[in-house]
Amino acid sequence: MTNISDSLDSLIEELSSLPQIGRKTARRLAMFIIKQPREKIEKLSKSLLDVKDKIKFCKICCNITENEICKICSSEKRDRTVICIVEEPQDVLAIEKTNEYKGLYHVLHGRISPLDGIGPEDIKLKELLDRLNESGSPKIEELILALNPTVEGETTILYLQKLLKPLGIKVSRIARGLPVGSDIELADEVTLAKAIEGRIPC
Repeated sequence: MTNISDSLDSLIEELSSLPQIGRKTARRLAMFIIKQPREKIEKLSKSLLDVKDKIKFCKICCNITENEICKICSSEKRDRTVICIVEEPQDVLAIEKTNEYKGLYHVLHGRISPLDGIGPEDIKLKELLDRLNESGSPKIEELILALNPTVEGETTILYLQKLLKPLGIKVSRIARGLPVGSDIELADEVTLAKAIEGRIPC
């Protein structure tokens, strides 16, 4: 196949490296970008750089934020006795859209997956334990495990149950309203709301 443009090929290559973007979709996106005014592309480029430069992890819950502490952790309206443990920041966004959950979060940034070489030390478990053992912080009465219903998610839940049991904190998990093998971020608001409402003790 004849190379039409090195810069176009480079853009397609970069776009196709994104999750769930194949070469055909990357090619369509690249052609769309070519047709846009320069100002629009500059705005897109600036947004990408801003996200990379400004976003960091919250010192408390490890969610993404532009400040030291995220808006959820700093809000006086949240229930500080409950923490919902999720895999990724996008899971926080999905649960927040339900408007059912009013507590805090802890983002693990992954899940235990021995086949992929990901162990407990590779996710934000130490930060969770430090948070739960921190003196002077409000007493946590419940931890809700809201991990994706996959083999790796179940492995992580089992590990968390053993890890958290000595702390004497109530541990529950969201109900099975989510299809096995699916991601929390892809679930609709009603399904997620029912799953949180129908959470069960671990």
